[in-house]
Amino acid sequence: MSTRLANGGRLLNRGKPLEFTFNGKHLRGVEGDTLASALLANDQMLVGRSFKYHRPRGIVASGGEEPNALVGLGENGRFEPNQRVTTTELFDGLTCASQNHWPSLEFDVGAVNAKLSRFLPAGFYYKMFIHPRPFWKHIYEPIIRQSAGLGKAPRDRDQDSYEHFYAFYDVVVIGGGVAGLQAARAAGAAGAKVLLMEQTPHWGGRAPVDGGTVDGQPVDKFVDEIVSELETMANVTLRTRMMGAGVYDHGYMLGYERLNDHRPDAAGPRHRLWRIRAAQIVTATGAIERPLSFAGNDIPGVMLASAVRDYVVNYGVSIGDRTVIVTNNDDAYRTAITLKKQGLEVPVILDARASGGGALADEARALGIRIENGKAIAKVKGGKRVEGVAICLQAGEGAVLEEVKCDAIAMSGGWSPVVHLWSHCGGKLLWDDEKAMFRPDVDNPPTGADGARFVLPAGAADGEMHLPRVLENANAAGRAAAQAAGHASKPGTLPVGETQDEAPITPVWMMPQGAGIKLRMKAWLDYQNDVKVSDVQLAAREGFESVEHAKRYTTLGMATDQGKLSNINGLAILSDTLGQAIPQTGTTTFRPPYTPISLASIAGPARDATFQPLRRTPMHGWHEANGAYFEPVGAWRRPYCFQKAGESITDAVQREVKATRDSLGLLDASTLGKIIVKGPDAGRFLDMLYTNMMSNLKPGRCRYGLMCNENGFLMDDGVVARLDDDTFLCHTTTGGADSIHAHMEEWLQTEWWDWKVYTANVTEQYAQIAVVGPKARKVLEKLTDDDVSADALSFMGWKDITLAGITARAYRISFSGELSYEVAVPASQGRALWDALLAAGKEFGVTPYGTEALHIMRAEKGFIMIGDETDGTVIPQDLGLDWAISKKKEDYLGKRAQERSHMTDPTRWKLVGLQTLDGSTLPDGAYATADGTNANGQRNVQGRVTSSYHSPTLGRGIAMGLVLNGPARMGDVLDFPKVDGTVIKAKIVDPIFYDKDGEKQNV
Repeated sequence: MSTRLANGGRLLNRGKPLEFTFNGKHLRGVEGDTLASALLANDQMLVGRSFKYHRPRGIVASGGEEPNALVGLGENGRFEPNQRVTTTELFDGLTCASQNHWPSLEFDVGAVNAKLSRFLPAGFYYKMFIHPRPFWKHIYEPIIRQSAGLGKAPRDRDQDSYEHFYAFYDVVVIGGGVAGLQAARAAGAAGAKVLLMEQTPHWGGRAPVDGGTVDGQPVDKFVDEIVSELETMANVTLRTRMMGAGVYDHGYMLGYERLNDHRPDAAGPRHRLWRIRAAQIVTATGAIERPLSFAGNDIPGVMLASAVRDYVVNYGVSIGDRTVIVTNNDDAYRTAITLKKQGLEVPVILDARASGGGALADEARALGIRIENGKAIAKVKGGKRVEGVAICLQAGEGAVLEEVKCDAIAMSGGWSPVVHLWSHCGGKLLWDDEKAMFRPDVDNPPTGADGARFVLPAGAADGEMHLPRVLENANAAGRAAAQAAGHASKPGTLPVGETQDEAPITPVWMMPQGAGIKLRMKAWLDYQNDVKVSDVQLAAREGFESVEHAKRYTTLGMATDQGKLSNINGLAILSDTLGQAIPQTGTTTFRPPYTPISLASIAGPARDATFQPLRRTPMHGWHEANGAYFEPVGAWRRPYCFQKAGESITDAVQREVKATRDSLGLLDASTLGKIIVKGPDAGRFLDMLYTNMMSNLKPGRCRYGLMCNENGFLMDDGVVARLDDDTFLCHTTTGGADSIHAHMEEWLQTEWWDWKVYTANVTEQYAQIAVVGPKARKVLEKLTDDDVSADALSFMGWKDITLAGITARAYRISFSGELSYEVAVPASQGRALWDALLAAGKEFGVTPYGTEALHIMRAEKGFIMIGDETDGTVIPQDLGLDWAISKKKEDYLGKRAQERSHMTDPTRWKLVGLQTLDGSTLPDGAYATADGTNANGQRNVQGRVTSSYHSPTLGRGIAMGLVLNGPARMGDVLDFPKVDGTVIKAKIVDPIFYDKDGEKQNV
């Protein structure tokens, strides 16, 4: 049966029919429909089931606040669960299915939960899991876990594309209603660069539906004219189908644009996530109508009065032939008048206010509509759709005075400004008793680091609900935003709006006022999560007096609509139960995003080959062309070795080590992390991050440093160079560059926020080449006129030089134990320097080497490797690195943790060298066994191998390991069982196998 009206439907193109399917049933709509209006036009009132009790649920709203009508949209690679039908535009071929039922929507066995609701009150999950009986736990726990979640997760790969977009504006206006349009015009006229976004496909918001005039003409004409004017302004950008998802500190915000949801076969990305920096943000986000709480207010056919009006005016859809209106304010009369003028029946308007309404009520009476003041709904009759209402006194306990047949109910409990975006970054709210709403406290706005406000509310979002004041307020917000962004505000003609005056609202949180427990147990607050008035009252009685605690105990407002319809009513019920004022109870925390956004839009282009883009050094192309065998190191690909024709990987590694030790080797070290730390407090900051002192390092010098986390465990190491009095360059491991920079920023932003320090990760801005071996100095001298002698550039020093005509910085540091220079140049010059070094080093037999040769040479010198000698449980003292821990500093990250009894336990495993008796190579990770067995009947262990290699320099296997009392047991022989049952015997030795006195690196 079609409920499409002959008239109405201002957004429709009736000449273009569209076909779609719902639960396999073929239905028809027209262009301009939302999925919600199309379903209602086909008389599909039942659209889903509630989460907990599986009660029948119908559409209740017309926008993003919809809690009930969620469907699985699309199929295969375009399937998405939990999509609101109210914000989904209809397109030809759309396929959707209802959720949360079995075996069908009409017959759901889960509905038995409703019969057991007395035994499933608020918090029953928690109570059952506190002291679970073993037998019962195995019965109910699987059932509860199986019931968790809403909708089905997609199984197929998403076939659409998504993108990120970065933008900068003087003023961003969120919301394209009349307030947003006027604010954008005022800001744009002042010369500000403006972005105006509207989450629906249409401009004007509710104004064209609600009516009124601006400058003597219908408000929809005003909307058309102002949009045309804004489109001609070069400094104003207009975007529809774009939501302000979140507002963050310092004028940063996210916009969520749905580009092709309504045309799935179109080219280009489906969604776009905007990352926006704005000097000023205007939230013209409107207001949301509140439902009323009465028994049966969740039955399909009970809708918000504004939504009923929307479907009639915008989509030409009748919710029912006979609609009862129930309200506590004048706005719902607009719905009654609209229905009556469409030829639909309004049996009665139940106005809970004893004094009744104003001019709108008079207009309704003139149309012959019956109005009952001081009356309420005792209960709704019906199951899967509305059949009638029982009327009672609002001031009473619910005694039925009369029953009225109807097939729809339009309810209005007042309006709540959309304050979410204002509140995301700290904007405060105040309770307006006169209007019964929380609105922005403009005296306590969100502010930036400089204390200046950067968010302004406008229109209904600022609590202004009448057209003349909306336009005046929005104009002022737009001008103020432009002025704060540095543009002189220009006087302009303020549009004059006219609308009918309204009588004051009377707050109604429960209907009727003195409803008994039976009615309260059937009056719903959170439709999706099945939270009733009685649940909130129970939570208060059980001690959950904080609104945040009550929310979590009852799950009020934790549904996908995030409490847009339920929270104000819920906290009012909580306040009433606690006997305190609503402001004293307060609100729950508003968190982004405003409405759900797709996970794919968050990922953006980061998928397939770009999920984690491979990072390549400037010399990567040379490596590929010259036999490099690559290994992954974080997101980088580094040469493990360079194979020659007919050469095995093992032989290549051995050759590279020997050539470097004997003459000259080159290593591409560009992947090592490079973090600039700058500012007056930079030295102080690094003293806290590193175990040793950095603040007394002199410019031109380097120092090896260890970095621990707050638990005392070693997390990274590297060389720190002081560039000038306020600037340091911290080298990190390849894999640690990003995480260490994040670690620095976390401490600066959360703990030492007032220290004057700036950090920048410049890893990819520089190429770095290690020139290593006895001939290292000679090859540099061929390419520079600068003095690179031991006197001019001593060990652990650095200096700026010109090398092969390239400005470079040479660090005299060594990870191999040989004479070594690490030369850094701008990344664009990396390949040129590499080629120049190869050419100059040809006479010395220059040999590029990879990471495995690097590891062997560092192990020969007893140098540790983060990730080999460390595993998240190792402290510097375990590795014999006490010398790198300052005795002068009062504190550093991890110091107190390292003083715990467990950390100072003499039985901790310590670093030693391991030398096999037969010269073989120990397996990596092998355990050294001890006498006796543990509680599991396994052999006791007394150590493990952390690094093991065959040393071509020494002609035998070498290893490093952590061993119980290792440094005190030099010469002891340990057993290392192999998987095949054989045992390798190894002697504990000094971990420095090569050039213990460091003569080669200091030459």
